[in-house]
Amino acid sequence: MMLRPLLLAGLFVAGLLLAATAAPAHAGDDTVAPPVLRAKISVSSDVVRIGDVVDNAGTFTQIAIYRAPDLGTTGSLPVAQVLTTLRAQGVIGVDAKDIKQITVTRLARTVESKEIERAVAQALEHRGGLGDAANISLTFDRDVQDMRLDAGNTGAMQPTSARYEPRNGRFDVTFQIANDNGAAAQLRFTGSAIETVEVAVLTRSVERSDTLKSADVVTERRPRAEVGADAASREQAVGMQMRRQIRAGQPLRAADLAKPDLVQRDQAVSIIFQTAGLYLTTRGKALENGTEGDIVSVLNVQSKRTVSGTVTGRGQVTIQVATPQPPSETASAAPETPAPTALAADSHSPVTSKPE
Repeated sequence: MMLRPLLLAGLFVAGLLLAATAAPAHAGDDTVAPPVLRAKISVSSDVVRIGDVVDNAGTFTQIAIYRAPDLGTTGSLPVAQVLTTLRAQGVIGVDAKDIKQITVTRLARTVESKEIERAVAQALEHRGGLGDAANISLTFDRDVQDMRLDAGNTGAMQPTSARYEPRNGRFDVTFQIANDNGAAAQLRFTGSAIETVEVAVLTRSVERSDTLKSADVVTERRPRAEVGADAASREQAVGMQMRRQIRAGQPLRAADLAKPDLVQRDQAVSIIFQTAGLYLTTRGKALENGTEGDIVSVLNVQSKRTVSGTVTGRGQVTIQVATPQPPSETASAAPETPAPTALAADSHSPVTSKPE
């Protein structure tokens, strides 16, 4: 990239010349170091002074000789013209060190457009019904671009005034950026602000009872006023069933979604009879639609009886069978009857009858 040369015609700053107060060089002063030209310089003010381009300029240091480039840009000065300008100010005997041109960079502080937008949103946060700064969408009256300020403006962007009108969404925000010398730069921005939310948006038109797939839904930011308070996220929408017909590009609300029906009316289903230690299945036919957890009526095809069960999976209805409880034991058991003494005798001993 070619460096923009600084035009000499008109670059003298007559009002800033200090020649009247600058003393001429003393030829007989052997203690003064000879002036030496610099090849690259950086300046923070709007003028280039002799002390910027020459080392050991002595009392000529503060004399302004050129206007500086624009903020944050770089220009060049032909050495031959610089030496001519220096001689006109009484600076002679400058060592040019074979330098052909001097590169001059104007230092600046860059305030990026994203930083400006973030600062405005933070200044409007929770004003006039707006929510968090991260959810505020801004439209500026003028395109916001990166701004360059004097390098001395090192302070933070401090809002000094922030106004927001909820009726029309207009804002007016003013900032101040302090300078090292005690002054401050003033920045003002106007435009419109609205609060937005992330919401699931359809990529295709859907019918009632359609089940949403991953490719059917994307995430977009939409104005909260357009979506309402029950905006559905993409994570909430995928896999759900539509309650109504909606066109492509429309945002989804929680009220538009329902759990998908795992059982359809007249669908062949598996009826599971389940109890402790028992798991039986038989064929059935659903008599109504149902999603997971719903209690539906089904016809047992084998027994021709209608039963009710809980939808536990796709085409699956479970019936919990109560486990019969064992009879409760009596409060006290009958005492054991002791064996007759005669039975305790040796079984091989003869038994004699008692004479009558």
